[in-house]
Amino acid sequence: MKILLILSFFIISGAVRCFDVIGYSGGSVLVNSLKPWHKNSAKYMHEHQQWNMIINQEKHDPWINEGRFTLFCNIDGNLMIYIRDLNTEDFGTYRIGVDGQWYNDISLDIKENSCCGASQTVMVNTGETANFRCQYSQDYKTDNKIIFKEEKESIVNIYSTYRHEKKERFSISDDREKNLFSVRITDVRSEDAGVYLCGVWLYRNSYSYSIITAVYLNVMMPPVFGDDGGSAQIICPYDPIYKSKSKYLRKSSTTDRNLLNETVRDEMNRLTMNDDMTASVFTVNITGLTAEDAGKYCCTVKLETDLIYLCTHLIIIMNEEMILNKREGDSMSIECKHHAKYQKVFCKAHKPSMCVNDGVSLQSVRVNETSGVFIVNISDLREKDSGIYWCGSHIVTKVQLNVRKDLFYIILISVCVLLLTKTIMLLVILWCIIKMMIVPLSHRNTHREGERERE
Repeated sequence: MKILLILSFFIISGAVRCFDVIGYSGGSVLVNSLKPWHKNSAKYMHEHQQWNMIINQEKHDPWINEGRFTLFCNIDGNLMIYIRDLNTEDFGTYRIGVDGQWYNDISLDIKENSCCGASQTVMVNTGETANFRCQYSQDYKTDNKIIFKEEKESIVNIYSTYRHEKKERFSISDDREKNLFSVRITDVRSEDAGVYLCGVWLYRNSYSYSIITAVYLNVMMPPVFGDDGGSAQIICPYDPIYKSKSKYLRKSSTTDRNLLNETVRDEMNRLTMNDDMTASVFTVNITGLTAEDAGKYCCTVKLETDLIYLCTHLIIIMNEEMILNKREGDSMSIECKHHAKYQKVFCKAHKPSMCVNDGVSLQSVRVNETSGVFIVNISDLREKDSGIYWCGSHIVTKVQLNVRKDLFYIILISVCVLLLTKTIMLLVILWCIIKMMIVPLSHRNTHREGERERE
């Protein structure tokens, strides 16, 4: 989904009008009928001239979907028409209505528009700030900007400059010289993940237009760590509106298939899933972990199109451990396993979880892409460099570095300490001898003075 156009049209009582709607190839169109949903009446949509029936729904669900075409009830109780992934064959006139209540005709024209780019995917960590930009035509510089979000059975207005409102954590800044506006979401939470539609709200000839770009906001949860051969649990909270929908866990390297869903289990029985609808959380347990399990995983809800909303990294801690014994002043090189598209980690910490955000090398890092390793070079080692290090990316290895002072310096210091000790001891002995010699002499002088006084 690239572009979304909103049109609100006004109906003259007692008459049927044909309203012109402009959509863009590869984009989508959303039309607000401003007419009531009538939950107990059937809805329909068909191509007017060919009488090709698209939707003929006797059910009274608030969201009726047939392929790329959807009718749903918005928050105001009005019928909305949503057509996705437009193409030139969608050109023509459509009749939409509620059986026995009302109907209207829409003339849909499909055009090309270079102003609006393809849909975006934005990845952000929880607690951080998400930023994305939406381009619009230069004809819409002075028009109000708007943000929508796709929900389970509706598309809701999240933020609009029309009312000059200030909503907590959401803001819009408009750069009219560059024909784009920026959306900012602070203190991102797991429930913020989803599909956002940002666009321009127009008022011309009693119509309301909005050209929209789709932004898929994926929220990164803290990484999950597991020992080689052990187990790990990936937790996926979700919006309660999705509790009746199927849940999936997908791995980034296998985006074309499900790693696990509610009914499929792997052949080795290493994966189990539990969906707690009361708590709105589904969890996936993976046992017998291997290096191949490491990678990026995303929580997914099965809608008309899969909604990927939360992602995390599964980091496997290998059982092998590197023990390096070095002397002060030495240099060394450490080879760490590396996946080119993931963050390199080399840091000093008691636990690998402390390395995720600020893993850096001490001196320099050289990446060897062909062999799948990156090399950390450390020169002029010092005793204070001793400790536990972690190196790798999604597969990390523990490194125990022991740096000792050179033997020559140890001997030299020992000799110096010994000589100093002996010198101090000699000085003490000498002081004691002098003191012993001075004391008797003072006694003799005192005795002579006494004798003289008696005489």
